[in-house]
Amino acid sequence: MKQKKILNRKMANFMAANKCKNGKWYAKFYYTDWTGKRKQKKKEGFSTKKEALAFEADFLNRCETSPKIIFKNLVTEYIADCKIHLRETTVANKTHIIRTKILPYFGDMNISDVTINTVKTWQNKLISSENGYSETYLRTVHNQLSAIFNYAIKFYKLPQNPAALCGSMGKKKANSINFWTKSEFDTFIAQENNPMFEVIFKLLFFSGMREGELLALTLNDFDFIENTVSITKSYARQGCKDIINPPKTPKSKRIITLPPKIMDMVKEYSTMIYNYKPYERLFTMHKSTLSNEMQRGCKRSGVKKIRIHDLRHSHASLLIEMNVLPLLISERLGHENIETTLNTYSHLYPNKHKQVADMLSAIV
Repeated sequence: MKQKKILNRKMANFMAANKCKNGKWYAKFYYTDWTGKRKQKKKEGFSTKKEALAFEADFLNRCETSPKIIFKNLVTEYIADCKIHLRETTVANKTHIIRTKILPYFGDMNISDVTINTVKTWQNKLISSENGYSETYLRTVHNQLSAIFNYAIKFYKLPQNPAALCGSMGKKKANSINFWTKSEFDTFIAQENNPMFEVIFKLLFFSGMREGELLALTLNDFDFIENTVSITKSYARQGCKDIINPPKTPKSKRIITLPPKIMDMVKEYSTMIYNYKPYERLFTMHKSTLSNEMQRGCKRSGVKKIRIHDLRHSHASLLIEMNVLPLLISERLGHENIETTLNTYSHLYPNKHKQVADMLSAIV
């Protein structure tokens, strides 16, 4: 009997619920947090003692079952795992987004403490940021946060993904794309007096290749009999190291036909490079150098500013204007499937509806 009383006293200390002066009940108890520290928890406003005790039991149960790892430590493991499966440049991009956009907000939190409201508050901060992030970039950042929580679900038994439950921000596809018409490109290139950059910009505009693909080119990639260039690799710069990777996707490996005049320019340029070997990179520069030259060229020529990648869009829009079939455009750009091409450039096709109507009218 005495032992039973002692046990009941211990349970009373563990399951503590008392009345407030206003007649409501409160729960007050100790628990051990994820760091191993003993802390006290108090919550008021319950209508009955039973409700207060139920809150305490539920809270203590969650403390025992919730993953006990803080977000920044989880990220360390996540990045280490990414390094095994992903290319170095991809990991670098992920790391930058996490370090600058995610860790400052979630870094010191226990992953089980991140709620839908927590994610929503974070989203609102980025959306209203004075940096004016694009809709597509916001979507990329959110997807990265969601990927981290998916990792926690798989390896730390996190019960749910708060980023997925909250819903994404931004947009998967931009409302519009920037590009130059052939006339705008002609105005731009007429002001370029550096032979190397003239060759580069003409290659980008008339081939639609990606910037990294261009910077990885060697003279051996060109077939001056068939007037083609083989895309088999991509260049990136990581820290102080030059990296040559396989193309972005399997379909990115392709052969692009080029106008003979462009091929002649490439051959002539290669003869101007001192002591050049055909297996070496033709354009030994960084992406930032190319971007800076393009912005200077926009200023000199007075044409609207676009990015290097927008020359790829310019090539696609030119082909659409020339009535090239979407399948051929997709293969030329190295898209994984034709849906990517249509989704990216679908807004350019409405211009063709009148032509279709006119062609149908001619045979009715």
